[in-house]
Amino acid sequence: MKQRYKKQSGFTIVELIVVMAILALLAGIAGPRIMQVFSGANTKAVKLQIKDLENSLDLYRLDIGHYPTDAEGGLKALVKGSGARWNGPYLKGKSIPLDSWGFTYHYANPSQHGGKFDVYSYGADNQAGGDGEDADITSWE
Repeated sequence: MKQRYKKQSGFTIVELIVVMAILALLAGIAGPRIMQVFSGANTKAVKLQIKDLENSLDLYRLDIGHYPTDAEGGLKALVKGSGARWNGPYLKGKSIPLDSWGFTYHYANPSQHGGKFDVYSYGADNQAGGDGEDADITSWE
């Protein structure tokens, strides 16, 4: 009996190396650009959260007559308050959200910058100042 050998199909090692080289080239070109987009997403998310906190603080003021003070718990007064006029919670959830890097938001009333109040995040490094992802994100700018 004669055995018939079928031609095996597949890729040669040279073809695989060429494909790998092309993928590495694409990753080298597109990778840094994609990382820029993702790094800016945290900052944009914090800006949106600060706007949401500002709106919640305005609702609190409409009900209570003033913005929460440190004695009233600062931002915590938005989710847990007291008194006959308190009509909260003013935020969804049972706690104040953390910023994109897992740190608490800072709140000051009276404002140190001429506004109604200050809400801010110190950025990725959680320290005042900085550039890029480490820059402060504030309600007054």
